[in-house]
Amino acid sequence: MSDNGTDERGALPGGIATGVGSWPGDDIREATATVVGELGDLPHLVELPDRGVGADMVGRASALLVDMRFDTTTRGYRLAVRPGGAARRSRDFLRRDLDTLEEAWETAGLTGTGRTIKVQAVGPLTLAAQVELPLGHRVLTDSGAVRDLSESLAEGLAKHVAEVGKRLGAKVIVQLDEPMLNAVLEGSLVGPSVMNTVRAVPAPEAQHILDTVITAQPGPVLIHSCEEPPALDFLRGTATAGVGFDLATIRTADLDALGELLESGRHLALGLIPTTAPATPVTWRELAEPGVRLMDRLSFPRRRLATQILVTPACGLATTSLDWARKSLTLATEIATAYTDEPEALTFD
Repeated sequence: MSDNGTDERGALPGGIATGVGSWPGDDIREATATVVGELGDLPHLVELPDRGVGADMVGRASALLVDMRFDTTTRGYRLAVRPGGAARRSRDFLRRDLDTLEEAWETAGLTGTGRTIKVQAVGPLTLAAQVELPLGHRVLTDSGAVRDLSESLAEGLAKHVAEVGKRLGAKVIVQLDEPMLNAVLEGSLVGPSVMNTVRAVPAPEAQHILDTVITAQPGPVLIHSCEEPPALDFLRGTATAGVGFDLATIRTADLDALGELLESGRHLALGLIPTTAPATPVTWRELAEPGVRLMDRLSFPRRRLATQILVTPACGLATTSLDWARKSLTLATEIATAYTDEPEALTFD
């Protein structure tokens, strides 16, 4: 690991737009064609949680794990001795999604061009917080089970990345989603009943768990969290190449951590596009302003917008309308173009 947060696996690109992962509806063919067509610099493998069990962020992980599978409970997912219906659905969904992506990639003339694609997976801390052991306690309560789960995810995700890269002839970036990171670090989770609390995971231990997955991947890894506020100081201590978050959640107290992330060479995926359509129409210029102001407040040259910033929606788009989801990608692309072309010339009233 070098002092800029990257290693021989390479760095994230900058000055481009991408999606967070989820998309509304259940039409994988339409969703994939839209994302590949709109996000030319960094499209992603679409997630459609509206399809139900096995298609949501946690259930989808069952298709990636090595020698571990999930089944369902009334509360969600649990580790199972043998593959159940949830595991089969998860694998079927992922296989269909990859077939559809390969077809769209070929139709767009991108096969074998070495372009970059992003895949997403739930991070090991959120996974261990969400999935139960056979007796009903969270995996997070058993350090041995957490280790096994994170190692299984690390190996399975690396195989997934290799398959995607081979199918598309593309470079692959991984995004780990950690929406429960703060709860894991703060110890605010409860067990099967309110009387059963789950201990807070110490930061060094949690960082090791994340790094188990990050360092197993052949390419750069971005960690995304929609939490308010994002755990920036904690994430700076991991091997991640970048951090993604909703910029609207950033407080003045977070600015130092953001500056240190950028100074270390890490990238920021700024969630600038709201996940629901605003009451009044907005322009790319209005949505671009907070990112420019951030560079100014940090006293960094605006050219870093073109080298260390990615533009994304604030979070996943599964709960929004199709019209706004499509508009979000257009706006993100327009902002990224402005950041790349002449960031120093951008002015605001």
